[in-house]
Amino acid sequence: MSDDTPDDSKLTRTKQRWADEGRFITGRTSRPETERLPPGQHLVKNWPVLDLGIEPSIALPSWRLDIDGAVEAPVALNWAAFSGLPQVERISDIHCVTSWSRYDNHWTGVSTQDLAAHAGIRADARFAVLTSHDGYTTNLALADFLSDDALLAHSWEGQALSGEHGGPVRLVVPHLYLWKSAKWLRRIEFTTSDHKGFWEVRGYHNHGDPWLEQRYS
Repeated sequence: MSDDTPDDSKLTRTKQRWADEGRFITGRTSRPETERLPPGQHLVKNWPVLDLGIEPSIALPSWRLDIDGAVEAPVALNWAAFSGLPQVERISDIHCVTSWSRYDNHWTGVSTQDLAAHAGIRADARFAVLTSHDGYTTNLALADFLSDDALLAHSWEGQALSGEHGGPVRLVVPHLYLWKSAKWLRRIEFTTSDHKGFWEVRGYHNHGDPWLEQRYS
């Protein structure tokens, strides 16, 4: 592993340069209702691994998810409590800002709508800010976080989600670029105002719609 910190790693510097250069942008737009592959993307059959160079080792007995901010009362879920929430299955495509897409991923987990209901999200909540075990953060508008196909996934293709892909639990919001689907989740903060995350303050788009090529700000 590199001695660089995530803020100053070679990958971080490279991706910031891509943002400055507008790498992979074609200038085209498309609509998910008529085109399955967003502009500038290419299909892969594997699942490439991208992160900040740190893969946390998280044992299930010590795993915990904190949910706080604009909620009726803060919630701390251990693995048993999380597993006891209603479980859903979803099939979705995923799209990485580095230009690859993968079709028909099978997920199992807890829908973000059920999670928000369990946490008692307040009426004035407008955004979700996610924090990962490696220190990564990202932000989403509440409407995106609560989309019908979004979930906190613990399984992929019928198997427990591997550590390299964000296990034990990661967010999956398939209608946005994958950097918005934070790996190794440890905290979800609902907020009344927006707070940009790790990549958003480094030149990435605040929303991240693949069909509009919202790769960079």
